[in-house]
Amino acid sequence: MKKKGQALVEFIIILPLVLLLLLGIVDIGKILYTKITLEDTMSEVVTLYENNKTPEEILEELDLPKTTLTVKEKDEYLNLTLTKDISIITPGLNLIFKNPYKLTVMRSILNETQ
Repeated sequence: MKKKGQALVEFIIILPLVLLLLLGIVDIGKILYTKITLEDTMSEVVTLYENNKTPEEILEELDLPKTTLTVKEKDEYLNLTLTKDISIITPGLNLIFKNPYKLTVMRSILNETQ
């Protein structure tokens, strides 16, 4: 019996599964890292918005590429929303997360201009 041939066949069977697992970990890590970064950035966005900066000026000043900032009034509150698209590289993971995955962070603040 040839043990080397058996080990090679087992390796070839397991390799795609291990690669998919590693790519999935990278994608989910990228999503979590981006979400934490956007949540941290949101406090700076609120501060800049309260200092009468426009959304375009805020995005330019904070250097947020491929990120959109929307401001909507709702009753006496303002909803500030940061949205960023993240591309998924793991095959099959885009069935769970749409590709590109839209990551959204929202903060509500009291509209003091009323």
